[in-house]
Amino acid sequence: MNTDIYTPANVFTDENSVPRVMIAPQRYIQGKGVIDNVGRYISLLNSKRASVLASSRGHGAEGARIIHSLNQRNVSSIVTVFDGECSLEEINKQVEALKTENVDCLIAVGGGKCVDAGKSIAYRLGLPVVVVPTLASNDAPCSALSVMYSSEGVQNDVEYFPESPALVVVDTGVVASASERFLVAGMGDAMATWYEAKACLTNPNGRNCVGARPTLACTAMGETCAHTLYDYGEMASASVAVGRCDDSVERVVEANTLISGIGFESGGCAAAHAIAVAYTHINSVHENYLHGEMVAMGTLAHLVMEDNKDATKAAEFFARVGLPIHLGQLAMSRERKEDIDIVTDAAMAAGIMHNMPMVVTPDLIRASILGAHELGEAVASDIGDEAFCRLQAE
Repeated sequence: MNTDIYTPANVFTDENSVPRVMIAPQRYIQGKGVIDNVGRYISLLNSKRASVLASSRGHGAEGARIIHSLNQRNVSSIVTVFDGECSLEEINKQVEALKTENVDCLIAVGGGKCVDAGKSIAYRLGLPVVVVPTLASNDAPCSALSVMYSSEGVQNDVEYFPESPALVVVDTGVVASASERFLVAGMGDAMATWYEAKACLTNPNGRNCVGARPTLACTAMGETCAHTLYDYGEMASASVAVGRCDDSVERVVEANTLISGIGFESGGCAAAHAIAVAYTHINSVHENYLHGEMVAMGTLAHLVMEDNKDATKAAEFFARVGLPIHLGQLAMSRERKEDIDIVTDAAMAAGIMHNMPMVVTPDLIRASILGAHELGEAVASDIGDEAFCRLQAE
């Protein structure tokens, strides 16, 4: 059983050189109905006994389909119920339950927290992990890291792994049947990929998630991600609103999951995610908004910080698909200076903030947050907030 803490920077960098490094899953499979072929896909791993990790709801839906697929390929399975939080307590509990079950792979089925928990459990057990996301709300599935939370749901750490998922299987039919809000939140998370990768590449001291320099390939993927969202995001959200899985959905799901997943990990994060995570320090935000919704707000502040001409373009896109673009839409107010100070201080303390290609100070962060708020209010006044209100009411 693996008990060592893996630190990728210790592997990839030293005082004499900082190489370019790209990280990616071994196989990515996307399409309508692919969840029913998981048993065939894991033949690549020669698996004979798999643990299927999912919530109670997930086991009654997608998990049951996967187990049926495994049975058809004579792969036995262990039902493992995820209790909802990617915490050390949950992970250690599952490791203890599985370490005597002689499983040879772990299949994590569900949203971002279940997927991340699955990666952490598999690492400790020395198993390959197969990721089957049921939402396209974030870019967790393809990464070799897990965001860790306390038992109360507060983010408190990130774990890194020496291997990426062996397989990522994304059934767009499943994703298209989920709430539109999840797909749109995934767009908010994914849109940051291009702008943050570009910042890391521009800054000669910028580093990606493994402490290395970004490659041109992953930076190009970040740009492709943004173009895909701008071109197809509205169409995809409209399709998912009526449960339709079409080409626009396929494109946006790939952008949200694969392109953004490789792009953020290999391209690097910067102000957008530093500020997004800082918003979780405000309880009312943490309890009521999705990660990608906070990243959308962080992205606008990132673009304002850079004086980037895309700031208005991004705000208008976010408004049309239903992402928050000003503090009022995060149940915050510029008048509550203590909340702004909390977010500013937390963002300043984030190491990724210093991937920005300028000297960052608390005053600059605060001005960028408030500047993004003012831009968002102006755009909302022009475009309206119908899409945002509709998604929040779901």
